Amino acid sequence: MLRVDALAFAHPGQAVPYNFSFDAAPGEITAISGASGSGKSTLLDLLAGFLHPIAGRIDLDDADLRPLLPEERPVSLLLQSESLFEHLRTDKNVRLGLPASTTRADADKRVAQALDEVGLEGFEKQIASTLSGGQKQRVALARTLLRDRPVLLLDEPFSALDDDTRVTIRDLVRTLTLRHRWHTVLVSHHADDVEALASRRYQLIDGRLQPG
Repeated sequence: MLRVDALAFAHPGQAVPYNFSFDAAPGEITAISGASGSGKSTLLDLLAGFLHPIAGRIDLDDADLRPLLPEERPVSLLLQSESLFEHLRTDKNVRLGLPASTTRADADKRVAQALDEVGLEGFEKQIASTLSGGQKQRVALARTLLRDRPVLLLDEPFSALDDDTRVTIRDLVRTLTLRHRWHTVLVSHHADDVEALASRRYQLIDGRLQPG
């Protein structure tokens, strides 16, 4: 279980700190919604380690994540922008999810398996800039698979996609979350994304998370 307990943070000049508390279970998608500027991205930055809280805890299976640097945390982050290197082939982008010490034979095998799992078998040699928006998000998900981290943070990951592609990628995220028992935290202001995916729901109101 991912547990966030009384996690407090204030940006410079912010009079009343944010205070976040919620649970996210393995194999479930926890959705957090709220108005623009309500603190959704701040919460994800705290979970990822890009910001440091002034109080509170972040525990994964009773292990405190706060002392860990961003690169040490068991967390992957998927953004609205896919963060691909447009000039590289699909397989090269996916391979970035593997440790540098991985042998070439092992990397080739694992990359192929990940691409197959997200429905991109046969796309290994295609340059990223030639892929559609949905295909790019699949590549980003394949890279996430290879990172093999139990917490997946989604920051408006479907916003740039057309309606049909959004449904497809949402279904893929749900399937992968269940299959790999990720603790997936979705931040979105799109009610249909929340309705389609959420096992648990929270709303950010006045700097606090409210269930529902």
